[in-house]
Formats: sequence, C-alpha cells, structure tokens
Amino acid sequence: MRGSKLDKIDRKILKNLQEDGRMSNVDLAKDVGISAPPCLRRVRALEKSGYIKSYHARIDPGVLGYGVTVFAMVKLTSQAEKDLAAFKKLVDKWALVRECHMLAGDVDFLLKIVAKDWDDYQDFLTSHLTSADNVTSVKSSLAIRSIKDEPGVPVE
Repeated sequence: MRGSKLDKIDRKILKNLQEDGRMSNVDLAKDVGISAPPCLRRVRALEKSGYIKSYHARIDPGVLGYGVTVFAMVKLTSQAEKDLAAFKKLVDKWALVRECHMLAGDVDFLLKIVAKDWDDYQDFLTSHLTSADNVTSVKSSLAIRSIKDEPGVPVE
C-alpha cells in the first residue's frame, strides 16, 4: 500500500485517527461510510504499510511540572556518519529531549527540550548537551507560548 495511491476512504480513516486515535472501529467505520470489518482491515493495512506509525496520548507538559520548553540549535564539529550516529545515540538517552531534527545550513540539529524550570534546563545544558563529544556550540531559544501544536500532517 505504501507508495500506492490512497483512496478517499483511506484518507478519511487517516484524518479521523490522527484527530482521535482512541476512536472505536465502529465509530470510525460510520464516519468513513463503510462497515466495521472492512474498516478494521483497512486500518491494519495502513499500519502494516507504515502510514500509521503509532498511537499515543498527548500529555500536557505543564500538568506534569514541565514548565519550560526550549529549542536548542546544536552545531557539531564533525558530520561524519559515525559522529552523527554517536550523537543520535546520546539524544536517544536524554528523556528531556522530545524531538530532534537534523537540519541543512548553519545549524546541524534542532532539539525540542522540556524541563521543569530554567535551572533544570541549564543543568541539562551544562551537564549533558554542551559537554557531549563533537558538540561545538548550542544556542537556546526559550518558548514563550505555543500558539499551534498540531500533530501529524494535513490529510486531504
């Protein structure tokens, strides 16, 4: 299915599940206009082919005490494949890093980091990020407020 063209029903399934991953198969089938058994088969096919990667709950960071979100722009000394793999391995260990994107241009990586407060972030910055092998520099930008936080991608 991946690489093949999705039909209107597949797109509706993806759109609905992206908006509400806990939606029952019966409700999903009703919304997309088919019966439950073929709907479930389509969902399983979308999962198997990689269109649907996972299901998860979106948790409010502030409720769990993570009051600070920082975007850190990281430059590395070397972008050799072994050095990139080593950096990825480090990032995977750091629970405060919620997203990591490799970029083209002046900055090598953009990290989204959550912390309890500014001191918690500074501790992470000095103890882990700036002291990591191959990290040349880190520029931090504190998020003031989030005005849009839309998961996934547009499904037409």
